Amino acid sequence: MSFVITGSVAYDYLMFYPGLYREQILPDQLDKISLSFLAESMRKERGGVAANIAYTMKLLGADPVVLATVGQDFGDYRRWMETHGLRTDHVVEIPDEFTASFFVGSDQEHNQIAIFYTGAMAHARNYSLAARGLHDAQAVLVSPNDPGAMLAYTQECRQLGIPYGYDPSQQIARLSGADLLESIPGATYLLCNEYELAMILNKTGWSLNQLCSEVRVLVNTLGKEGSRIYVEETLLEVPAARVERAVDPTGAGDAYRGGLFAALLAALPWEVAGRVASLCGAYALEQRGTTTHRFTPEEFIERYTENYGQESCLQALFASPVSAPPVYTGR
Repeated sequence: MSFVITGSVAYDYLMFYPGLYREQILPDQLDKISLSFLAESMRKERGGVAANIAYTMKLLGADPVVLATVGQDFGDYRRWMETHGLRTDHVVEIPDEFTASFFVGSDQEHNQIAIFYTGAMAHARNYSLAARGLHDAQAVLVSPNDPGAMLAYTQECRQLGIPYGYDPSQQIARLSGADLLESIPGATYLLCNEYELAMILNKTGWSLNQLCSEVRVLVNTLGKEGSRIYVEETLLEVPAARVERAVDPTGAGDAYRGGLFAALLAALPWEVAGRVASLCGAYALEQRGTTTHRFTPEEFIERYTENYGQESCLQALFASPVSAPPVYTGR
């Protein structure tokens, strides 16, 4: 049995604008907005939400399966994934298409403006879990992808009885209220940041309590304010880990998710899992690029202890499990 991540595998073009976006936006001209920002730096990185999450999970000893569609330009990315021990047996290459690409600019306040080119990712809807032999997955994380594929995967998970995490994040703009009303109920986990949570509530018409009643766990990340985890009727407030120097917010949320699910796979308590996730997000925030952060088990445990105190169960993160425990463990 395996933990499957469906979602994007993409090239990231990361740019930095040495100013503030808000100073260039005229509220009374939003109906005819036309802006251009001069970036002072740019880096091309390997990214995509599914690959980013899998990378951090791998750092913590997990071995997730990535189910994604990529293009003819994927060769060097595939070699990089395999070099880092990431599985590529369910990464499907689509001839005559380019791998999805993410173009994002961050300003001095870490606000972002982004455009995502879908490319080969649009074919993800043609590859089901069952057709790929993943019908007996332990759990599935449905992360940002082709919108049609996301809706299909949530439906398939319900049909197959597979627990699934739902992370619509960047695709909430493309998903209608009806789409969210269809795909959220029954999810074991729903993950979103503060703005995305507001968009979900607005599009569905649900209250926060109604939303929590539709899923077993709601994970709401709050940036530097930490995160809130609603586990059935319990609210856990998770403090953010200290950041030595914030460099780039791109990928910090993905690292958080990778840390969270690696911790849950290791059967760690919810309080610890949330702190592991926050620390992974801090590691990513300190680097430019979504898969450039690194740590050894010793470094991670030492930094966790500095932030949150000693926790003996952390050793389970880096142990090779004989059999994977259920993902949903409660508190």
